[in-house]
Amino acid sequence: MGLKAAKKLMKRRSQFKLIKRSKMKKRFDPLSGASQAKAIVLEKIQVEAKQPNSAMRKCARVQLVKNGKQVTAFMPGDGAQKLINEHDEVIVECIGGKMGRAMGDIPGVRWRVIKINDQSLDALLKGKIEKARK
Repeated sequence: MGLKAAKKLMKRRSQFKLIKRSKMKKRFDPLSGASQAKAIVLEKIQVEAKQPNSAMRKCARVQLVKNGKQVTAFMPGDGAQKLINEHDEVIVECIGGKMGRAMGDIPGVRWRVIKINDQSLDALLKGKIEKARK
């Protein structure tokens, strides 16, 4: 109790929040705490957007190299699905969104593709580089 008690209480509360969040992250996160992970494309799929939109969002079913878990990753950009083929090596990262959940109108998709065969997807879409053959 005292004049500066609130500051100490806030500090203690924030520490407990971080501990709780980190434990949950390790437990349920397929990337196991990492920001990015390497994966192999298994198939290209289309996910239907939530109401009121009726679009088909282009996604890829990928298998992580580090632990063999399968996740669905969003392919951002116009024409990205033409660049990504099956058995390509991609790097996926967390989309972000609210509290690490799915972003926007794509249900259950929490990751996005950022690189294909060690080449930036953004640069490939803009036409700055051509796709390498592996």
